[in-house]
Amino acid sequence: MIPFAAVEPRAAVVVRPPGRWPELALTELWAYRELFWFLVWRDVKVRYRQTLLGVTWVALQPLMTMAVFAVVLGRLVGVPTDGIPYPLFAYTGLLPWLFFSSAVSTGALCLVGHSDLITKVYFPRILLPAATVAARLVDFAVGSLGLFALLMIYRVPVTTEFAIIPVALFVELVMAIGVAALFSSLNVRYRDVGFVVPVLLQLGMFVTPVVYRWTLVPPRWRWLIMANPMTGIVETYRSALLGYELPWKPFGVSVVIAVAVLLAALFEIRRSEGALADIV
Repeated sequence: MIPFAAVEPRAAVVVRPPGRWPELALTELWAYRELFWFLVWRDVKVRYRQTLLGVTWVALQPLMTMAVFAVVLGRLVGVPTDGIPYPLFAYTGLLPWLFFSSAVSTGALCLVGHSDLITKVYFPRILLPAATVAARLVDFAVGSLGLFALLMIYRVPVTTEFAIIPVALFVELVMAIGVAALFSSLNVRYRDVGFVVPVLLQLGMFVTPVVYRWTLVPPRWRWLIMANPMTGIVETYRSALLGYELPWKPFGVSVVIAVAVLLAALFEIRRSEGALADIV
C-alpha cells in the first residue's frame, strides 16, 4: 500500500482587471536600479566618445553664452543687478537653465531613440528619461568649474546659504525627469513633439529670470512668472550664491510643481508602457 503523500498547498493567483489608475510600482523601480546606473554610464560614454575636446565643449557653452549676454545686456542695455558684476550674475542663471534645457531636449527623444531596446526586453520605461537626465549632471559639474572660477575672481564669500544649492539641484532634477518623461511619452505617439520641444525651451529661457531678476517684473504680474517652476529654482541658485534674499515663495511653488509633474509622468508612462513597444 502506497502511503498518502502530503501535497503542499499552492499559492492562489488572482487576476483582476486593471483599475482606473495604473499602479506606480515604486518597488519595481528600486529592483531595476542597477540597470538605471548602467544606462547613465552608457549615456555619458556615448556623449563624449570620439570628441576632439571632450568636456571642454561643455565648459565653453555657458562661458560663451555668458560673454554674449554680458556685452549685450550688461553693457549696452544695462540690466540692473544690484551691484553684482553682470558676468557673474548671468552665469549663475545660465548654469541651472542650460542643465534643464539640455536634459529635457535629450530626454524628450530617448524613448524613440531606444526603440530597439524597448521592443526586445521589459523594464520600467521611466528609467530611460531618468537616466538621460541624470547623465547631464556631468555637464552641470563641468560647468560649475567656471562658476567656481568666477566666484574666486569676484571674491564672493562663502555663506551658509550655499547649503540650499544641493536642494535646489535635486528639485530641478525631479522637474527635469518629469518634463522629459512626459515629452518622451508624447513623442512616441506624435513625432511633432521632437520639433516643438526645442522651440519651447528657447522661449522658456526668456520667460524665466535667467538674465534678469524676477523682481523686475511688476508686482501685479509676479504671480505669472512664479507659475513658471524654473523661476524659483533659478532664483534660489542666484540668491544663495550672490547674497540676495532667498525667494522662498517661488521656490515653494517650484517644489510643488516638480512633484506634481513627476507623479503625472509616472502615471502617464505606466498607463501607456503596454503599447509603447507596438507604436515606437
